[in-house]
Amino acid sequence: MENNRSSWGSNIGFLLAAIGSAVGLGNIWGFPYKMGKSGGFTFLIVYLLLAVFVGMIIMVSELAVGRKTKLSPIDAYQKVSKKFAWIGWLATIAPFLIMSFYTVLGGYCLQYIALNMTKLSFGNDSVAMSGGEVFGAMLTTPLGCVVFTLLFIVICMVIVQGGVSGGIEKFNKVGMPALFVMLLIIIVRSLTLPNAVEGLKFMFVPGYAVKAGFIESSPNLITVLGTAGGQMFFSLSLAMGAILTYGSYLGKEENLVKNSAIIVVSDTLIALVAGIAVIPAAVANGIAQGTPVGQIKLGGPNLLFVTLQDVFSNMGKLGPLFGVIFYVLVLIAAISSAISLMETIAAHWIDKDLAKGETDTRKQRVLIVSLLILLEAVIVAADGLGSNFSPASLLGISTVPTFLDCFLDFMDCWSEGIAMPLGAMLMALMVGWETGPDLVLDEVAHGDPSEGFKKFYRLCIKFIVPIVMAFVLAGQMIDFFGGSQMIWYVVAVLLLVGFWAFAFPGSKKEE
Repeated sequence: MENNRSSWGSNIGFLLAAIGSAVGLGNIWGFPYKMGKSGGFTFLIVYLLLAVFVGMIIMVSELAVGRKTKLSPIDAYQKVSKKFAWIGWLATIAPFLIMSFYTVLGGYCLQYIALNMTKLSFGNDSVAMSGGEVFGAMLTTPLGCVVFTLLFIVICMVIVQGGVSGGIEKFNKVGMPALFVMLLIIIVRSLTLPNAVEGLKFMFVPGYAVKAGFIESSPNLITVLGTAGGQMFFSLSLAMGAILTYGSYLGKEENLVKNSAIIVVSDTLIALVAGIAVIPAAVANGIAQGTPVGQIKLGGPNLLFVTLQDVFSNMGKLGPLFGVIFYVLVLIAAISSAISLMETIAAHWIDKDLAKGETDTRKQRVLIVSLLILLEAVIVAADGLGSNFSPASLLGISTVPTFLDCFLDFMDCWSEGIAMPLGAMLMALMVGWETGPDLVLDEVAHGDPSEGFKKFYRLCIKFIVPIVMAFVLAGQMIDFFGGSQMIWYVVAVLLLVGFWAFAFPGSKKEE
């Protein structure tokens, strides 16, 4: 089976694909906004510490389990663990649910590319509506959203059908360098706008978000830890099966610790650079239009599809050109993440076929996965972020918790909100206490890690990672379900203690 399995053409191809998986829409609209409202540089320090003590550890673990088993998440976890075999299902269900809305957001990018190309071809006044009016009109036209969502899915499907080296690696070898170049172009234009420095203050100066009116008061350390932990976890594509699946295509000669460090550093730098590209432009444009600084929208989909579209519309004749460049940049980030999720879902059935001796079923399996994704994505596309209907309206609920606002939030809740942090916490307990850290360290040994790293890894995987992930899980439940913060912290702690007891003492890993 292993001899017929796909593999990367080169380590640089793997790195670009893994970085592409990590670099997504959340980096562009999430990281800079959360950094600004959570203390600027203080948030960045906390984020970097969590990336080292938690992100690196989970990434090394997922790469090691993937390479050791040469299997997709479901089969990989079944092979290495007796008690936690079902974690693989969390790591497969999560990307499937994420694709329900990620494909819709990718479709929005395609629509905005078309919009700006129209303005570029027929004049800047060919579409006279504001960014908010354009976005509102788009959301209330379900058929158009569904069509562009389908187009986005088809693009991803064709890439994944091309295989690991012939499709995914080839796209990222072109897409990632192109993304970097376009980011630099947008940064230059952004920083040359009047008052752009106010946007840099929002990102980097502690307390500026409060002073300018973006938030009412400075967050406490616990809140900053929760925000930074959640952003770090999701930004690095952890516990959604993608890193494990990509690791399963790696050769034994590759250094997992070094590769993990490169991915973590690259993702963080791109998130910072993306923030420098979009936040100063958004703030500068808001000030120029007379909007009070604290009322400028700097987070979520509104940042990309309302605020920044207004920025490009107000740049004059060259505005649509910068709009095309920017939305192509965002599209590349969306595709690079989406194809990793599609590959994760399809890999399970491709591996099953290989075990039966069927070696030419990739295109068929990816097509089936794409059709299933389309079925769920149609619901998210049609509801227009709650503009047309929502889970709450269908259920007749008047007091609406966040996860029932729209189907995007509903899918996001059960995937990124629950399945992913829970899966990461359980994976840490599995490796730290059931199988033992040597499950990973024996595989990492092919890269000859130092004794210092081995001690560091054992400490983190056994204690730090499970505790931090329980904290992140509690934070996600608070955000999505509301209610008393203390109740959700107690729930997370009880889950952690319960699974910790379940994992230890545990049986040794199967050979």
